[in-house]
Amino acid sequence: MSFLWPQFLWLLLALPLLVLLYWWLQRRRKQTALRYANLSIVREAMGRGPGWRRHLPPLLFLLAIAAMLLAAARPMASITLPSTQQTIILAMDVSGSMRAEDVQPNRLVASQNAAKAFLADLPRHVKVGIVAFAGSAQVVQPVTLSREDLNAAIDKFQLQRATAIGSAIVVSLSELFPQQRISLTDLTYSRNTDPFAPRGRSLDQPRGEEKPFQPVEPGSYNSAAIILLTDGQRTTGVDTAEAAKMAAERGVRVYTVGVGTVEGEVIGFEGWSMRVRLDEDTLKDVARTTRGEYFYAGTAENLKQVYQSLSTRLTVEKKETEVAGLLALVASVLALAAATLSLLWFNRIL
Repeated sequence: MSFLWPQFLWLLLALPLLVLLYWWLQRRRKQTALRYANLSIVREAMGRGPGWRRHLPPLLFLLAIAAMLLAAARPMASITLPSTQQTIILAMDVSGSMRAEDVQPNRLVASQNAAKAFLADLPRHVKVGIVAFAGSAQVVQPVTLSREDLNAAIDKFQLQRATAIGSAIVVSLSELFPQQRISLTDLTYSRNTDPFAPRGRSLDQPRGEEKPFQPVEPGSYNSAAIILLTDGQRTTGVDTAEAAKMAAERGVRVYTVGVGTVEGEVIGFEGWSMRVRLDEDTLKDVARTTRGEYFYAGTAENLKQVYQSLSTRLTVEKKETEVAGLLALVASVLALAAATLSLLWFNRIL
C-alpha cells in the first residue's frame, strides 16, 4: 500500500497519547470515586461494574480516529477490478506453414478452435476484430460484438504464402485508430528515396486536417489490446520492431502467441517445400516493447490454455486505486457503533 499524502501519517503518533490520556482519566476517576460513600460508585470505580463494556466504546472510537487519519493520507491499494478493455484485435497467421501437423490436427485448425473458444469466454460487451496475415495483412472482420460474424470469419481462413508479422500489427492499429489514417502504403513507400514516389495519400484528404501525433506511455491505453498469433518468422512487409514501436507509442499492448516448434519443421505447400521456424526472440521483443506478454503454445491443448489465460487477463486487471473513501466509511461505522453502545449501556456518548 502506498500513500498520496504520506505526511499525514505523522498524525498517527497522536494515538498513543490518546491511550495514555484515557488511562490517566480512568485512574483519576477511581481516585475521585473513593471519596464518596456511594457503594455502587465505588464498586464501578474498583472494576466490579460494567467491566469490559466500559472500555469497548472508547476502543471503537480510537479505531475510528485511526481509520480517519489513514484516510487523510489518501492510501492507494492494488485491487482486482473488471477490466476497462473494450476492444480486442485478433491478428492470426494464415501463412502456408500453418498447415503443419505438429499441433493436432494442424496449426491452423487448432488456432481456429482456440480462437472461437476464446470468443465464447469473453464478456458480451467486449468488441473484437480479426486481422488475417500471410504475405500481406487485411481486416477480415471489422470490430463487432457479433460472435457469429467473428466465428464465420475465422472459419473462412485461406492459407497463403509468406509472413508479414509487422504488417499485421500495423493493420490492427489502423482498425483501432481509424482517425489516425495509419497506412501500410505510407510505411512501405517511406523508405523510398525518390521524392516523387507515391505515398498512398487519399486525393480528397487535405493536408491541413492532419494533427501531429503525440506518443503516449507504452501500455497506457487500456481500452484495447492486440493478440498476435504466428508460427513463423517475418519474411516480408513492415519491419516487426518498427510496428511494435508504433503500438507502444499508442499505448497498445500486444500479447504474442507462438505456435509450433522453435527448431522448425519442413513442410510442403503448393508443390514446394520449406523449413519453418518459430521466431520466439522477435515475439518476446514485441511483447516487451508494448508491455504485453509472450506465450508459447506447443500443442493444441497448450493453445487453448493460453487463450483461457488471455481471456482472464483481459477481463480483469489489478489497478492502483485510492481507498480513502472506504477507510472513511469504516471510521464512520466504528464511531457510530461506539456512540450507540455507550448510549445503550451508560446513557451517555463515550
